[in-house]
Order: sequence, then structure tokens, then C-alpha cells
Amino acid sequence: MRRFLLAVACAVLSVSPSVAFAAGVGTQDLVILDNDFEGPATSNIDSLIPLLNNPHITLLGVTTVIGDDWENAESAHLRRFLEIARQTQIPVYEGATLPLINSRPLMRLREEHFGTIPWKGAWGGLGSIEASHDTQPPLGPLPEGEPKLKAQPLPAALFMIQQVHAHPHQVTIIEAGPMTNLALAIRLDPDFAALARQLIFMGGYVGLGMEAATGNADNASDFNLLFDPEAAHITLTAPWPAITSVSNVSNDVFMSKADMEKLAASRHTPVTDYLAHYYAPMPMWDETTTLLAADPSLIKKSVAVYMDVDLASGPHQGSVVLWSDANAPKKMGVRKVHIVQEIDRPRLLAAFADDARNAMGKN
Repeated sequence: MRRFLLAVACAVLSVSPSVAFAAGVGTQDLVILDNDFEGPATSNIDSLIPLLNNPHITLLGVTTVIGDDWENAESAHLRRFLEIARQTQIPVYEGATLPLINSRPLMRLREEHFGTIPWKGAWGGLGSIEASHDTQPPLGPLPEGEPKLKAQPLPAALFMIQQVHAHPHQVTIIEAGPMTNLALAIRLDPDFAALARQLIFMGGYVGLGMEAATGNADNASDFNLLFDPEAAHITLTAPWPAITSVSNVSNDVFMSKADMEKLAASRHTPVTDYLAHYYAPMPMWDETTTLLAADPSLIKKSVAVYMDVDLASGPHQGSVVLWSDANAPKKMGVRKVHIVQEIDRPRLLAAFADDARNAMGKN
């Protein structure tokens, strides 16, 4: 069955526009960005900006997954942004529309037993889970306009599998949303993770219990992991050559509305105007992740520990569990993860501003 699926993936991609985009790859870093692209703008969409027109990066494709919003809305917002940025050569692949096991009724039950989850993404955002749907609803109109760009016909997991086989040990997977697509790829192809170059993901918060109790509970919520904890477990116990976690440090990375307006005024383009118009005050979680992937020299300090995700039903379901080298249950497949602890924040923010000013394509 696995060989059949890979054959299907190769056959579909042989006639896909993404082949022309990936052709001629030289010594550049090859990247796939998987994200729950809530939009317009927000940290999700804005995470694309550091990867656009970067002379050191070839963006093989962008994949969508349910999380902060329903997958169909994310795909539409993402494709519309690519049109605004004149980057329509970048192929979009649509992914999972539900987590592996988690569901709205299960999350509602968890809230009843263990307390409110501050951000519920597609299942109610910061509001009540009762107002949402069990499955993906029809897509409504977009404030930024409807996209004409179409998504590719291949599912996201199969696209990622095809790319790591086409470029063994060269593809960096940046995961800035729930890990459902990655878990599907790992289960479809046991060689997938080992054939990638590395995984860099947004998530893996450590020691934010007091912040959750006395500060902004949303900023202390490890949503990408708790929304699909089983997918996170499958992903983090797969044989990646290297794994990097970007979590706590991103909570302190902000651009104020005044900063964003100043950025737009410094160079008016459709991208900078879009960023200023749809600005929302939130940490730059996903932008920090892609900026560090694009320029690892922005990392000033990190620590390597073994990591997994708590799957037990309870208040800590979806939280990370950490071990030292001496204490880790290595026979259970846990892997060492490099947790970013300190970054060069001023240089990172300056890099994002430069990337935003230069994000426009020529299509």
C-alpha cells in the first residue's frame, strides 16, 4: 500500500506546476512550511514572509492543516495572500480537516472536567466552544477578497512524502501549526522523517503554569500540541535527523501597531499595506519560527533534551514532558529536541521588517 501511495504521489506531481518551481534547485535550503493559516494576516500568514524572495531558500510548497481556523478558510486566506504578494508560483497543498482523534465534543468534555482552554482555534477561538461546528462548515466571504489561485490536487501529507524522496536529507520541514499532516505522512511512510533534513516547530512550552494562572492564559497555552496531541506524539517520536522547538522565546516578540504602520510607510507595497491594515496585537509566534529557520544565527542559546507529549486524559494532556539524557525512556522512541532559549530579538525584528519590505514577487 505504501509503495502504491508513493507511486500515486509521483504520478500526480509529474504534471503539477510545483515541479517547475522545484526544478533547478542548487545549494539552497529546501523548505516546506506547514501551518494553520488563519487570516487575513495574523502570525500564521505572516510566517510566510521570511521565506519569500530569500536568496538562500527554495520554498518547495506550503501546506495547510486545521488548527487556528478551519482548513478551507486557511487555504483561501493563504492563496489570497499569495496573490496579493504576487507569489502565485508557490504551490499550496491542502491537508487535514480534523485532528487524528481529538474532536469538538472531546474538547468540550475536557473543558468541563479540567477548566477552560483559552484558545480553541476552529472550535470557538477565544469564545465558547458551543458556537462552533463538529466538522468543517462551508466557506464564507473573505474580507481581503476571494482568491483565484487554486490549491494543488495532491493532499499535503503525500506532497511532503514525495518531496523528501525527491530530495533526500535536504528538506527542512517548518511546522507552525498542529502536527496532523506530519503524523499522517509518518504513518503512510515510515522513511519520511528520516529522509528529511530537520524539523523546526512552533510549540513545546516549558514552565508557563504561573503565566497561565496569573497572566495571559492564551500566551501560555501550547495550542499546536494540545489540539492534536496524538499527532504531536507520533511526530516527536519519529526518527528526524534533528528537531528544534521554538516556544517560550516567541511570546516576547512583538511589533506594535505603530511599528507596523511605520514599516508600511517606509515602503508602500501591497504586502506592507496588507500587514498594516489587518494588524492584530499578538506575539510573533510563527514569524519567529520561520525567521530562526531562515537564519539560525539569530539563536543565542538553546538546550538539547528529550521530549514527548502527555497523552493521558487530564489537565496536562498535550503538554510536553522532558527528560535528561540519563533519565529518558529511549526505548520508547523519544528523541532529543533543541529548545531555543534565547534569541537576538532586535536583529530578528529588523530582519522581519526587511523581509516584509522585500516580499513582493514579480508575477
